[in-house]
Amino acid sequence: MTHGPMRQSIEILRDNYNDSVRLLEATRAMLSTEDVDFAWAVMGTPANIEVLETEGFTGFDGVTANDLVLAVRADGDGVDAGIDVARKVLFAVTAAAEQGDRVLMTHLGAAVTEQPDTNVAIVSVPGPYATLETHKALTAGLDVLLFSDNVPLADEIALKTRATGLGRLVMGPGAGTAMISGTGLGFANRVASGSVGVVAAAGTGAQEVMSLLDRWGIGVSHVIGVGGRDLTADVGGIMARAGIAALEADSGTDAILLVSKPPAAAVAESLLSVAPSKPMVAALIGLRERLGHVSDEITVCNTLEQGAVLTANCLGHPVPDRVGATPGEVADVVTGMSPSRRRLVGLFSGGTLCYEAMTIATDHIGPIYSNTPLDADLGVPGPDGVHVCLDLGEEEYTEGRPHPMIDPEARLGWLEKQIDDETIAVVLLDVVLGDGSHADPAGTLAPVLARIVSRGAAVVAYVLGTDLDPQGFASQRKKIRDAGCVVTETAARAALAAAAIVNRDPALVHDEL
Repeated sequence: MTHGPMRQSIEILRDNYNDSVRLLEATRAMLSTEDVDFAWAVMGTPANIEVLETEGFTGFDGVTANDLVLAVRADGDGVDAGIDVARKVLFAVTAAAEQGDRVLMTHLGAAVTEQPDTNVAIVSVPGPYATLETHKALTAGLDVLLFSDNVPLADEIALKTRATGLGRLVMGPGAGTAMISGTGLGFANRVASGSVGVVAAAGTGAQEVMSLLDRWGIGVSHVIGVGGRDLTADVGGIMARAGIAALEADSGTDAILLVSKPPAAAVAESLLSVAPSKPMVAALIGLRERLGHVSDEITVCNTLEQGAVLTANCLGHPVPDRVGATPGEVADVVTGMSPSRRRLVGLFSGGTLCYEAMTIATDHIGPIYSNTPLDADLGVPGPDGVHVCLDLGEEEYTEGRPHPMIDPEARLGWLEKQIDDETIAVVLLDVVLGDGSHADPAGTLAPVLARIVSRGAAVVAYVLGTDLDPQGFASQRKKIRDAGCVVTETAARAALAAAAIVNRDPALVHDEL
């Protein structure tokens, strides 16, 4: 194919706000356009403009945070094609909207007037503007999914305190996943209606337990995301407490599952010391020390898998075998593996899954270095030859490009770096399905995973999803397995399988969690 010279261009649409989810969809569409090298659909905040200027784009005089910026760099006619596809994504009126099923508006007052029965608002604006929009939504009598991050801590506390007084929920900030009465908000998997209510300070943690419960035939009533800071000492579990109370009052919820990284001890004792009116499990991922003053009516565990299993047990519901990787599979991949291959490298799109993997694998293979480490002394870059797990969804890796759940190509460069590294025994990764995620992540990742396997390392992958998800759960697993990867039934079991490969100990896959 003959390519023209590399060109780059911006288009600025004044006073044209779009939320971050739609902007990410437009960015993904542009990056999928032939000949496009770089593309970004963003609001014109100072931080975003700074990134674009670093990429060599100019012409931002007078641009404000209310202005939409489309930036594309491409060969030949790819620039015009990229801008065109972004416009189609952002401004096309869907058939559903025409029928009134879903009205897409950017002005809260207009939306409430047009849809007076609305009871939930999704706020997804740059952090400095999110607080005001959330207050507006609360004033309008709405519960809020606050998708935005970079919201000041003091604002989060004020918003949640006010919401509690109004009898409303503020799910977030930084809450990427929620599901209310079967409607997914943000990144969410499609699950059957059921009797378990989830309160989660962990986005992919919520997705993992809701997907497991669905696959085991139990289903979910609601998922209330509360944001990653809710259970810290500063915030004090304000919204977790409100979420639990809401689920206790819900006639369709028979059991409650709380999902979080270990909370501040005083917050945990306050939150978990009161006996709930319904069976409750607290899955505090990576919890090491025993908590004091926990009600006898609440079961505490430290992995997502345990949380889902124990919740099923509360309902008297059996769960299937969860090992996925068998000792035989591990034995096959380690047979003949070079003795120099002793390292684990984890490349995750889900931050909670990365954290859980490290808490499990560390017990078997030793310290793991990370951009989100279990111990502050284990930050990256670490010394040569260490185990590493990266959360590639963190801001330092997504600046200027979509989240890896939306654009799996964001991980391809990282995966390609592992192909020729003869110290690596196993590459560990997640593949997250559901609404908001890429249409075919496994298809994008499989070729490079096959190359890693062909060069002598193992790949262990976990596909997070359900049979209802649009990507096709079974077909996504098959694509990864056909690439020569070990595919497990839960995220926790993937971490165990990876540790088993590092240690050349196939029996480890049966270890208790």
